[in-house]
Amino acid sequence: MILLLFLLFTGVPLVELWLLFKLSGMFGFLPTVSVVLLTGIVGASLARWQGWQVMRRVQNELQQGLLPAKALGDGMLILVAGVLLITPGVLTDLLGLSLLLPPVRAGVRKGLQLWLAKHVRVETARFWQSGAGPMATGHDEIVDAHVVSSEVVEEEEIPKYPNTL
Repeated sequence: MILLLFLLFTGVPLVELWLLFKLSGMFGFLPTVSVVLLTGIVGASLARWQGWQVMRRVQNELQQGLLPAKALGDGMLILVAGVLLITPGVLTDLLGLSLLLPPVRAGVRKGLQLWLAKHVRVETARFWQSGAGPMATGHDEIVDAHVVSSEVVEEEEIPKYPNTL
């Protein structure tokens, strides 16, 4: 992981600098800098516009009682695209602009979903003292614990305890 971060923070700027020198030699300094600045400005405003659209999608889906997972994923990728577009360079601008294209963004989002499904496991657990309810305010500490048995409990079978807070 440290090697990857080292390559990311040193290799990418060196490649960007090399590309800027090559493009400056081919087209001249002023056109090269102008293109980098123009892509940053246009891309950042496009990212802002798409970000507002995603915010509206999230609000609409929440009002309909839906989980806005797809819209939140798009919002995260648009944020990454905006950061890449603000970063000066040719490669970062191309990557940022490509993330603003909905088909590319959908492919990246799907790839991230597959990676997360393979590498991340989410588990939840609820504990409460017998008779004290799930929000007990006692000072007991669990020092060590292990599962003796486990079973699936339907929602209506869970005892309802009044909130003690």
